[in-house]
Amino acid sequence: MKKLMQRMSGAILAVCLVAPASADGLLMARVDAAFPEAMTLLQSAISSRGYTITRLQQVNENLQRREYKSDMYRVVYFGKLDEVRQVTAAHPELIPFLPLNITIFAEGEQAILVASHPQTLQQFFPDPALKPVFERWEKDLEAIMDETRKDTAH
Repeated sequence: MKKLMQRMSGAILAVCLVAPASADGLLMARVDAAFPEAMTLLQSAISSRGYTITRLQQVNENLQRREYKSDMYRVVYFGKLDEVRQVTAAHPELIPFLPLNITIFAEGEQAILVASHPQTLQQFFPDPALKPVFERWEKDLEAIMDETRKDTAH
């Protein structure tokens, strides 16, 4: 399992050389900063777009059970309360997908950001009224990843 995780990390990293990249329903970015700095930059980029961070989830226990050793792996959940309320009131089937989230994990002296691509939701929920919402989320996710990356550029 450890070798599989290393291979998966390598494959993700190869895709993340330019960011945000998109592959198989994911947005991904490589941040040229150590995990703590990247985490701070990510939270700042999220807040600067008017989102509220609702939870920082550690997933270390589950990873350790699978023999993946890292204490630098988090899921950052964020949203705009009024928007989430409006969207889920009209489309309760979206509740499991909200709030938005970005996973951040350490890879050596860099960090990797990964988020589900909002176009994936659009495929499952083709209501034309949701299209502008999904497009805005996509734009915001890409901007958050870009800002986090650019703040570490030398």
